[in-house]
Amino acid sequence: MKRRLFVQSASLFALSLSGAKLLSSCGGNPSENQGAGNQSGTTNTTASEAAVGDDTLDVDTINFGIISTESQANQKPIWEPFVQAMSEEIGMPVKAFYATQYAGVIEAMRFKKVQVAWYGGKSYIEAAKRANAEAFALTVGTEGEKGYYSHLIANRNQPFISQAKDMGGDKYVLENASDLTFAFNDPNSTSGFLVPSYYIFAKNNVDPKEAFEKVVFAGSHEATALAVANNQVDVATNNNESLSRLEETNPQARDKIETIWTSPIIPSDPIAYRQDLPDSLKEKIRNFFYNYSEESVLEPLGWSGFEEADDSRWDTVRELDIGRQIMEIKSNPDLQPSEKESRLEELNKQLESLSTT
Repeated sequence: MKRRLFVQSASLFALSLSGAKLLSSCGGNPSENQGAGNQSGTTNTTASEAAVGDDTLDVDTINFGIISTESQANQKPIWEPFVQAMSEEIGMPVKAFYATQYAGVIEAMRFKKVQVAWYGGKSYIEAAKRANAEAFALTVGTEGEKGYYSHLIANRNQPFISQAKDMGGDKYVLENASDLTFAFNDPNSTSGFLVPSYYIFAKNNVDPKEAFEKVVFAGSHEATALAVANNQVDVATNNNESLSRLEETNPQARDKIETIWTSPIIPSDPIAYRQDLPDSLKEKIRNFFYNYSEESVLEPLGWSGFEEADDSRWDTVRELDIGRQIMEIKSNPDLQPSEKESRLEELNKQLESLSTT
């Protein structure tokens, strides 16, 4: 399937969303579809509805959060059969929760408006910190894959494609950044932000917002793909699953896209619920995910099923995030030595705690 969003720190890569021009023309405006009727008979909850409400956890209905890897119009037809199957199996209403940003799902779980969610690795580790989220399952691809890859992509008609592939796309992009426009998808995306931020930029002490002619956050993987296909940006982040999905939803656009860089493997996506759900309900939810195998429903999502997993499965994503922060702090000329030392000490403690768990 596809990937993810939301931590904003005063760091090298935390570009302000308010300061970055969003490519709303790349993938339509998903907010236009918020609140639309649900094809399976359940109803949809929107991100705006999550902003209000009391602190009471409602377990009469499950709101299932779906991160915004592409437009809601594309997501609904493939997700609604799964949501309906979950509702029937656990014996209570399940509503799909669609948000226009990954942060919408994290914040909805934080404020008890979402009880279960599909996350990417980066968005999950934020939800675990902020929203009382606990991973219990790992998605498994149609060929048994338990991981996926981040990519840099460009329009195959760009004159630099051959040179970029010969050099290694990451090296070409770094050497020619001042002449290129670049798009991440979302700050809480694993493959669309964290992984390229670490492997390409942080490890080379490069600040993308200073290096490129222009940097934007496009929102979803679909949006970055369309931005490249339509020559709205020169290079963008994406991943192998989302590009496979684009072959189905927009083959003409996919034909225009070339992959110029591939990351090391990334752990597959977690499914998580709020830790404070009743144990009996958690058991019903786990039983559904661990035993569900309806191919006609799962295949459009890019999955064959789910595997039991716990929070520690995504410690590698935490390590990447901490490593990125360490490199940013070390290369930040504006920090006083004492402040650098303090921050680095805290981050190294976090790394040590991960290595002992």
